[in-house]
Order: sequence, then structure tokens, then C-alpha cells
Amino acid sequence: MYLTPTELSSHLYPEVQQEIARSTSDTTLAQQAINAAIDEAKSYLTHYDVAAIFNATSANRNNIILMYVKDIAVWHFINLCNAAVEWEVRESRYDKAIKFLCNVQKGEASPDLPLVTDGGTLGNGYERDVRFGGNPRRGNRPGNY
Repeated sequence: MYLTPTELSSHLYPEVQQEIARSTSDTTLAQQAINAAIDEAKSYLTHYDVAAIFNATSANRNNIILMYVKDIAVWHFINLCNAAVEWEVRESRYDKAIKFLCNVQKGEASPDLPLVTDGGTLGNGYERDVRFGGNPRRGNRPGNY
């Protein structure tokens, strides 16, 4: 398992987790938030081997991705109830995590993650990434700027 509810204690105190879940032993809601966070992070990491990234355990996990997945998971978890939680701080951390993942997706950030090794296809013959565009417009004629 990539991330457990007890590991969220670095981002959300255990007693706050228990208060939000209304239980001291049931971690189902926290695990659902973690699963949603992992799925959300995967959607931004299509150029990378997400199976290898999220099958990693303990010290083999990428620390920056782990931190941001925790931020996303806590954001999803506190939407149930924000008892004893600084909402603005959590929202800011969530936004920062998504911004980082967007930068990874655009190629502006390059975390140390395993790349896809299947030749860049989605398994159905279609390319994983399609990019298009053109050169900047040239103003060769007078008045065409």
C-alpha cells in the first residue's frame, strides 16, 4: 500500500482524523480520501510509470510526490468536516500540490520518477501524448504585425 491513514499524521493530527471520521478505529473515510488523492495525482503523471510510483513502499517512495499526495488526501478528507483544521492553510497546500503536478504534466518540473517504458502508448495503440502548434506569426508584409 502506497500510503496509509496513519501516515497522514504528518499533515493532520490523529485526534483530528478521529474527530472527522467520528471513530477511533475506522479508517475507511481516510483511506477513501487517500485513494482519491492517488487517482488525482496519477491523472497528472501520465508520462511516468504510475504503477511503479504508487506500488513503491516506505523509503522507496518519491518524497515530494508523497508529500503532495498527503496534501491532496487531507484536502479530500477535511471536506467531510473541518474540525480543528486551518481551512486556508489546507486549501493553499492543496493548490500548491495541484500546481506542482500541473508543472510536471507540462514538463516544467521534473521529479525523479520512473518514465513509462511501454513505448509511449496507452496500450490500445494510441499515443500517450499529442502535441501540436506552430511557429510564431511572421510579419513579412507592411501592416501585418
